[in-house]
Amino acid sequence: MERKVPLKSSFFSDFLDPSQINFNLKAKDKIGAIEELLDILVKRKLINNKKVLLTRVIDRERLESTGIGHSVAVPHARVDADGNIAVAVGRSEKGIDFDSIDNKKVHLVILIIWNPSLPGLFNHLFAGLAQFLRRTGFRNRIFAAKNKTELFKVLSEIELKLPQEDQIISQAGLLSKLQDIEIKEKKASKKKRTMLQDQANLIREELDQSLLARFDRLMERYGFAVVEVEGGVCQGCNINVSTGMRASIEGSNDIFICENCGKFLVASKKKK
Repeated sequence: MERKVPLKSSFFSDFLDPSQINFNLKAKDKIGAIEELLDILVKRKLINNKKVLLTRVIDRERLESTGIGHSVAVPHARVDADGNIAVAVGRSEKGIDFDSIDNKKVHLVILIIWNPSLPGLFNHLFAGLAQFLRRTGFRNRIFAAKNKTELFKVLSEIELKLPQEDQIISQAGLLSKLQDIEIKEKKASKKKRTMLQDQANLIREELDQSLLARFDRLMERYGFAVVEVEGGVCQGCNINVSTGMRASIEGSNDIFICENCGKFLVASKKKK
């Protein structure tokens, strides 16, 4: 079954129907939950090789947890699939340990598999999902759903929009980790270098090509591309960032770009 490529604006229901929702996940851990959701996609003939996909999603999960907080996880993988995109949603009443950033158990799992020939597709979905899932009222409606039909109705309201050019919606942790890996790779032994390259490739497959092109240019020119903002100051050029951008960066996992030096800005890890 094909899923259309998202336009500048679409809805989550364009990629999801009630048959792709498991309202009562039985799994007690993240791997079991991912397997249950992959079974749905196999049954719907949206994917073929469950084993390969399970390995890929788990590899991604080990790199950095997709538990984004507020009892929600978005496990995903970018792999060759029959269609453009495959989505499955699961609800767990008891909750599942996903090593989430806020250490809370996950009650809503959104699995996304997308085609590598569609750069930026995950950014498109994640931007829309994050916008809605950050809203307390919207999350409360999700968790208050009494059955699959009600859950689908709430999820159908999620509007997906392409990220704005001045704020690239992506996981800041991933880009920072890519930088760390590539710096370590230069000094690593041959055996260690191969492992680091595999990890870097997993990250690169997930990020938009324009994001990676900027990253590579900065790495080549300066030896680093991602810098923290401390005390409102970009640590790449020691220039103050705008008050509005500073407020947006604090507590965010989105990526911003310094208006002065062009490097990627992330919230300071040292901030308590």
